[in-house]
Amino acid sequence: MPNTAMKIVHLTPGTGNFHCGSCLRDNHLVKALRRMGHDVVMVPLYLPLVTDHEAASGPLPVFAGGINLYLQQKFPSFRRPAWLRRLLDSPPLLRLAASMASMTSARELGEMTVGSLRGLDGRQAAEWQRLIDWIGTEGKPDLVSLSNGLLNGLAPGIRRDLGVPVICSLQGEDSFLDTLPEPWKSDAWDAFRANNADVALYIATSDYYRDVMAAHLRLPPGRIITVRNGMDFTGFTPAPAPPEVPVIGFLARLCYGKGLKALVDAFLLLAPRLPQARLAIAGTTTKADEPFIAQLKNTLATAGLTDRVSWRENLDFDQKIQHLQSLSVLSVPATYGEAFGLYIIEANACGIPVVEPDHAGLGEVVRATGGGVLCAPDDPAALAEALESLLLDEPRRRALAEAGREAVTRDFTSERMARDFEAACLGLLGKP
Repeated sequence: MPNTAMKIVHLTPGTGNFHCGSCLRDNHLVKALRRMGHDVVMVPLYLPLVTDHEAASGPLPVFAGGINLYLQQKFPSFRRPAWLRRLLDSPPLLRLAASMASMTSARELGEMTVGSLRGLDGRQAAEWQRLIDWIGTEGKPDLVSLSNGLLNGLAPGIRRDLGVPVICSLQGEDSFLDTLPEPWKSDAWDAFRANNADVALYIATSDYYRDVMAAHLRLPPGRIITVRNGMDFTGFTPAPAPPEVPVIGFLARLCYGKGLKALVDAFLLLAPRLPQARLAIAGTTTKADEPFIAQLKNTLATAGLTDRVSWRENLDFDQKIQHLQSLSVLSVPATYGEAFGLYIIEANACGIPVVEPDHAGLGEVVRATGGGVLCAPDDPAALAEALESLLLDEPRRRALAEAGREAVTRDFTSERMARDFEAACLGLLGKP
């Protein structure tokens, strides 16, 4: 092992039953750091992790399970015996809870979020203290890494009890916090900022998001740095040949915020002009997404386009690669301030160019890879025009595909991400 080898505990919330870009990023990061010789423990929180390959958490149980956290928030004086707490943290029960996520009210969601950000000063304190105590019993790490800012309520307790630096990644927290109703939105941001003093360094996944969160958290330059996402692209290979007809693809959560309605609206405009074109929609779903998906299917049926659109939900890794290889172009025209857009580098790694709105982290990533075309945001007509132009220009499509694949397999690997992350950690620890 290198002389600069570190012991790191990395805390990552799971989703229970669907893929999440943050989980995928964390899994790639932890595995790459281990390959570099670091001792990294990836601890799943809330719900079981769902990843493309074997989770880096290994056989560890879920800590601070979602059911126990909920009960602690709602009934702080209720004492659960150890056997009941373990039962409520069991993966089957947690996955069931995840499948019922649409039953959570805005008020409960706001209370849970603020409670989490208040850490040991909130109603969930007992669960968080149990996690911090466990970290201490496993041997003092050199530092603790938090997957996202919604966990930064842990930072004061970690600094007090363990005396080690805390690094906190930032991966799209604003798009969640800003949807909370008042007073929880303001309370959550206040609680978030109150923990800044105990976070040694924030790490954003793009320059765009670094600047957004610096403003939100009211931090000076240098307290937030950028470490762009990366992946292990093993298995991401181009198709032997392009599809026989033009295929526009989507690969993200099937929800409004990821721009699925915008893409469907663009396809409604494009379909009469390109009668052979198809739309292939794939991604993760939850019960809460079902009404939205049904509405889009009804819109497509009314337009007589049902037979030209395919739907695939909750794909595994092999199915995801097959989906990408079946496309001519990918578009995920997210309507909110997407921090990065992991689907861009996934598509480029399979030799598929992208068409994305020129805003937030999407424009930054597409410019960095050179593997796609940008268009005006929140404009289905502009999106349709950009898609049509690229679908009708095979040489340009091929050139973008080649440029994108070359760039992501060089600059967006998990090894490059891990090296940048390592440098940030060593700098905090004063190691050369």
